[in-house]
Amino acid sequence: MKQQKDIMKGLKPERVWHWFGEIMQIPRPSKHEERISKWLVQWGKDHGLETQSDRLGNVLIRKPATKGYEKSPGVCLQAHMDMVCEKNSDKVFDFMKDAIQPVLDGEWLTADGTTLGADDGIGVATILAILEDKKIQHPALEALITVDEETGLTGAGGLSKSWLKSEVLLNFDDEDEGEYCIGCAGGIDTVAEMDYKLEKIENIKLKIKDWKAFRVKVSGLVGGHSGDDIHRGRANANKLLNRILWEGTYKHGMRLATIDGGNLRNAIAREAEALVVVPEEKVRAFKTMVTKMGKAMVFEFRSTEPDMEFELRDAEMPKKVVDAATQERLVNLVYACAHGVLAMSREIENFVETSTNLASIKMVDGAIRIATSQRSSVESAKLAAAAKLEATFRLAGCRVKHSDGYPGWTPNPESRVLKVGVAVYKKLYGKEPVVRAIHAGLECGLIGEKYPQMDMISYGPTLRGVHSPDERIEIKTVEMFWNQTVEILKALK
Repeated sequence: MKQQKDIMKGLKPERVWHWFGEIMQIPRPSKHEERISKWLVQWGKDHGLETQSDRLGNVLIRKPATKGYEKSPGVCLQAHMDMVCEKNSDKVFDFMKDAIQPVLDGEWLTADGTTLGADDGIGVATILAILEDKKIQHPALEALITVDEETGLTGAGGLSKSWLKSEVLLNFDDEDEGEYCIGCAGGIDTVAEMDYKLEKIENIKLKIKDWKAFRVKVSGLVGGHSGDDIHRGRANANKLLNRILWEGTYKHGMRLATIDGGNLRNAIAREAEALVVVPEEKVRAFKTMVTKMGKAMVFEFRSTEPDMEFELRDAEMPKKVVDAATQERLVNLVYACAHGVLAMSREIENFVETSTNLASIKMVDGAIRIATSQRSSVESAKLAAAAKLEATFRLAGCRVKHSDGYPGWTPNPESRVLKVGVAVYKKLYGKEPVVRAIHAGLECGLIGEKYPQMDMISYGPTLRGVHSPDERIEIKTVEMFWNQTVEILKALK
């Protein structure tokens, strides 16, 4: 804790960084927000503010208007309390117990081998700093801090339609300083399960001594957000590993024992590995193939994946492998499974309309589970993308389930709060901010569905590498974000 305070010391605005430091001490994985939710409730009560929580753990803190703002439309400050929990494979860290370890890196703050949690801990910290500040002029405030934004938006999705009183919402979950977001994509998850059987090695014609076991691993990929970064040409570790497994299956008699690739539904897979066995007489050719394909893929993605690595190492011989029929269906399915941009917008230049992410491949309870997520700013295209994935999975004999999904947020270029924000930004920084919609999902879509008359914008400081251990926040933009928020609240009189 002392080291963390030393790192945060001197950063501006002081109270925002103070509360961010406090939040980093509290474990808060998605779907496990009990501790941070209780902490926020106690924080509100300790500061003498009306504070509530709902059955999901969402927290609502109210602060009365300052003098002269009593008749102004109320403003909701909104952020989410959960964080994406990703770490480097060699980092020993328990997200259910350990505090995030911040690292100062020049003009940026990052973490030691894990996600930082600035998405959206910095939004929460900013809200707390506003609520405790007695000098800021503002209308009546409602601070809505939601659970489980990262793995399903269930906090915002479960909001009561009568909880909020505000007419304006400022969402603090954007990742580029100097822009205002006024629309976002809707999304849906599509998950397939393929049952498998295990076969004993000694029953596969050859004797156990005639097989050689290897671990094949793809690592060092950039990864990133499956919405914001899907168009950047980054590699997907599941796809790259499968190219090797497909060649091994059809040309080298390779058999698959285990596979584990990717992690979260909204993150592009950074790492994937498999335990395989190869007939002794094919070992040399198999090694040559892996080396050759690895070099080819490193060259193929040389401009977007500078740290990509392929590893082939000896492994302990497994007792069993996946049955041959399932293995063949799997490697063909993963090759055929769509990943990346499916359509660009016809109305907005260089804007992704529809995409899909091959998020993870896991072996769970006798089945191989493949998790994907689809996004689109057009509802019918979102559903068509999910159907496309379902059709692919069904052709491979999988069981398929879809999540309930979440709606997009339709842009309103005539928004009053947007005009106020643009005017404030020009006054503070002497230039026009960027106004855009994003391909990622935001809670604004779900909140807007429940409160259709609410006027909303989303903005924030600059974050990079979100949803990966490379996550970092540009320090100077936090103060810029703070200053414009204070001025927007003042201007909403």
